[in-house]
Parts: sequence; structure tokens; C-alpha cells
Amino acid sequence: MSENLINTWSKRDAEEDSMTTEHAWIWREMIAAVGETDFTNAKVLDFGCNQGGFLRLLYDLRRYAAAVGVDIAQNAVARAEAQKGDRPITYRATDRLSDIGDGFDIAFSHEVIYLIEDLERHAGDIRKVLKPGGDYYAVTCCHSDSPLWHSWRPKIQEFSNVPVPNHSVSDIAEAFRRAGFQVSVQRFLASAYVPLGGASDYFPTDVDRIETYSRWKLMFQFTSGA
Repeated sequence: MSENLINTWSKRDAEEDSMTTEHAWIWREMIAAVGETDFTNAKVLDFGCNQGGFLRLLYDLRRYAAAVGVDIAQNAVARAEAQKGDRPITYRATDRLSDIGDGFDIAFSHEVIYLIEDLERHAGDIRKVLKPGGDYYAVTCCHSDSPLWHSWRPKIQEFSNVPVPNHSVSDIAEAFRRAGFQVSVQRFLASAYVPLGGASDYFPTDVDRIETYSRWKLMFQFTSGA
């Protein structure tokens, strides 16, 4: 039985509900960045799936054999399950990857890894569920090396229903190296068109938005050893 479940990630319902629309363009870039991987026979994991939009989009673009989305936010998982249609997806509200079995070919997370307090435990859990040679792609711009993180972190903590740690890029990389992964990274959106929405709570200017997405939003590739 999972012990650390919550109802929602955010105290702001409207913000949580808008994530699918706001993140869809980023999810498309994530899928493109993986390259021409054949997902036909793949078993896919989405860690921190929220309302399930990433796995729905991935299936619509690249048919896979089966997928599991996990999240600790029970209301979000219920909405994900209700919206999956006939796609071969199982959504689970759990904080334990041991609940979902193993044999995954590939795993993803988007803006989730920065909220994980114990990175070494997370890395070990991911390795246990991945096949040897499997890849985990984790995307985030929330890390202490980003110039805007010092202002973002208290803002996120105000509405987050979980604590917000303070990880650096090196902290993330080292945790996965110690778990036996090969670690690599790319500047995730360096060549993508970035929607410019003007000043916001997170981006004082459009230039800040461009800099964050082109320099500080990173896509880690963690490849599991034998």
C-alpha cells in the first residue's frame, strides 16, 4: 500500500487542469528528441503522469504495445484513467514503482524529478523496472543551476502540496551514476520555436523565457546497464 499519496499536486486547481494544454508542445519535442525509436513492441513508463496527457499523445504519435503512468496525486490519476479511451494504458496512484512490475523498455518524466527528495532511491527504483539497456528520459528546467530558480522555488512551494528540494544538475547526474546508469544530457529545446507569452510570474521578460527554454531546460538520458 502506498503511504505518501496526495489528492492533487497543486493547491491551484486551474493551474493543474491547464497543464495538458500548456505542456503539449513540450511533450511533442520530448518525443521528437528520442529520435526514430520503434515503439511498436515497447512497454513505456511515465513517472509523474499527472492527468495522463503525455502517454495519450505518445500513443497517438508512436503506437506502443503498453504503457503505465504513475503519480501520487490520486485525483489526477482518476482523470487520466477516465480520458485514456481505448489506448493500452494503465494509470496507477502509487509512490512505489515496485507496485507496477518491471520489464519497461523506456521511461519518461517531465518536470517531476526536481520534486523528488531522495534522488538515489528514485534512480535505484527506475533501474529495477527498466530492462537492461533501457532508457529513462527526464526533462526539467527546475534546478539550482538555472538563474531563475532562486525566484521560482519559493513560488512553487507556495502552491505545491509536496516539498520542493534544491537539486543541481550535478546532484541529479551523480545520483544516477551511483545507481549504475550511463548519464548524458542535452539542452532540450535549443532548436525549437518557443511560444512567447510576455511577462509572467515565472518569466520577467520574453528573453528570460527564451534563455530558460534554450539553455536551462535539460533532457537527461539515463541508460540502464546490464
